[in-house]
Amino acid sequence: MFDNKKILIAAGGTGGHINPALGIAGYIKDRHPSTEIVFVGTKDKMESRLVPQAGYELRTIEISGFYRSLNWESFKHNIITLSRLLKSSSQAKKIIKDFKPDLVIGFGGYVSGPVLRMAAKLHIPTAIHEQNAFPGVTNKALAGRVDRVMLTSPQAEKYIKSKNPVVVTGLPVRNDLLKADRREAVERLNTNGKPVILSMGGSLGAKPVNDAVLGMMIQKKDDGDCIFLHATGKNGGDFIDKLKNAGIDPDEGTFRVTEYLNIPECLPAADLVISRSGASTLSELQALGKPSILIPSPYVAENHQFHNAMALVNNDAAVIIEEKDLTPELLTEKVNELIHDPDRLKEIGNNAEKMAVTDAGEKIYKTLCELI
Repeated sequence: MFDNKKILIAAGGTGGHINPALGIAGYIKDRHPSTEIVFVGTKDKMESRLVPQAGYELRTIEISGFYRSLNWESFKHNIITLSRLLKSSSQAKKIIKDFKPDLVIGFGGYVSGPVLRMAAKLHIPTAIHEQNAFPGVTNKALAGRVDRVMLTSPQAEKYIKSKNPVVVTGLPVRNDLLKADRREAVERLNTNGKPVILSMGGSLGAKPVNDAVLGMMIQKKDDGDCIFLHATGKNGGDFIDKLKNAGIDPDEGTFRVTEYLNIPECLPAADLVISRSGASTLSELQALGKPSILIPSPYVAENHQFHNAMALVNNDAAVIIEEKDLTPELLTEKVNELIHDPDRLKEIGNNAEKMAVTDAGEKIYKTLCELI
């Protein structure tokens, strides 16, 4: 179906938009090596690194979002954004005219707006995929224009006005995670039979999460009832120094702290996960049936991480702590409740697994096949 076809994919800003797009691009290329796939993004965001690393050509346009705060810096930024917005349609049109795609797909981020609008205007088949339970501004605006709207979560449908029925596909999960063996992961980490607490705040690191996890580790330093794996992220600062000052060795068996963790190696071994609630993370937790304490970021568009988290919480598939309530004491209390109640921990994990959509790649692929 896709043999010798051209596909243009617009995705940008965050890994939550880019990684699913790369996953589907790989899914199609595995089945149809002759398919030509080009991405559209911006030159200064995460896609400028991730897309070329994955082996795809990236063509760029200038686009950004508006700031809502009322100050001089926001005013200057919004003037620049308005100028970029006016230029972006012609930039998108040039890319489309040059590449001549048979299908254009948007995975979110501001860059998807002008690209998908222009493709629809030129009567090229179009589709968008929304990762979050509360749709982003760009996808909500595009839903009435494109030929297919695909959703990760059925909860998002009530916020979407689509010209065609929506398709709930789920979100693609990396094959290396789906194929991971828990027993091998546990043996590799040498946990000595203790439950593993995996915590992370994203690739950049979230200070409120880091601070709460640090305080929890200090409170539990003498308990010896579990193994802690924590990723501080790029902006983890003096987390390790503070641990050492509290008399904790971050390299010894109980506490293992680093800037980044190899998730396919660590997540399968986890008995409890503490994390933000980005769509990709939640899909991975569901696919592996992992119980979790979710701390949604309140700094994201439309507070979508809260809605993502509540989709699990409402199915008794996770516990939530909002950042405004987050303290080391509360986090420690929730962790202790769960790790000392294995039946409850298992119940939450089983409920998460029931929500998993492990064939999301195939569902998205079949939906796109209808448009070619």
